Amino acid sequence: MNIWNNTSDFILLGLFNYTEAHLFLFVMVLTIAFSSLVGNALMILLIHQDVQLHTPMYFLLSQLSLMDMMLISTIVPKMAADYLSGKKSISPAGCGLQIFFFLTLAGGECFLLAAMSYDRYVAVCHPLRYPVLMSWQLCLRMTVGSWFLGAADGLMQAAATLSFPFCDAHEINHFFCEAPTLVRLACADTFVFEYVMYICCVLMLLVPFSLILISYSLILAVVLQMRSREARKKAFSTCSSHLSVVGLFYGAGIFTYMGPKSYRSANHDKIVSVFYTVFTPLLNPLIYSMRNSEVKGALRKCMGQCAALSHN
Repeated sequence: MNIWNNTSDFILLGLFNYTEAHLFLFVMVLTIAFSSLVGNALMILLIHQDVQLHTPMYFLLSQLSLMDMMLISTIVPKMAADYLSGKKSISPAGCGLQIFFFLTLAGGECFLLAAMSYDRYVAVCHPLRYPVLMSWQLCLRMTVGSWFLGAADGLMQAAATLSFPFCDAHEINHFFCEAPTLVRLACADTFVFEYVMYICCVLMLLVPFSLILISYSLILAVVLQMRSREARKKAFSTCSSHLSVVGLFYGAGIFTYMGPKSYRSANHDKIVSVFYTVFTPLLNPLIYSMRNSEVKGALRKCMGQCAALSHN
């Protein structure tokens, strides 16, 4: 098998073909992506404008919205441009940047979700000590740490993936450059890299996910001791909705980066990738924020101010 020149472009085969059914799905994905951008941008605006939302919890939510907006902007515009223009090439540098930004944002979100679960644990289980256990200093450290760990993982995997020589088949059966898909094209032994990537995935996925499960288990233990049925119902509703988003995000990531190759296909990988690059960023502002009475109050206040300005 011939080794392919690493300076040549890759070809992204994409997510859709040009049938009517796939055109409808393409429009639907674009609509969801646009709605997600608007929802997360609105979330950041409300948190910035409303003084009552200037708390560690909402600061973490604003960082989650920022990561989701950047994640969509990293993947969807390129996918849409390729589909509409028919030009599906991407340079090695562009591919490396896409891997870096994707892993920075997805990895950072893993740790940020864990930080948010800790925030909820302190708020429910130790409300009187919340200002001490969840200080602004700790909040900023957790936020910077999430971005840094995500960027370190992204830089390492992007550099290592592009260091391999690639074979004649330079077609990537995906709609964006993802490290596991690209490694399959390598004309070299990738066992050591895949083993290291697996260890990174344990640290980036299973460790934060375990912390989230522990936090919500402790929260539920406290909730079950509440005497008010209404309070228990509200807490269960909040925890279940949060865990559903966490399960969707982490489940898709674990399937992609830690699942056995024998049980996966390219089409399955692409469908799973759509969930955590397009659908989950839409659910986050809805589940974490728009069901919150304080956010709803800030939204009504903002709409009232906009209406007053329009009358003036």
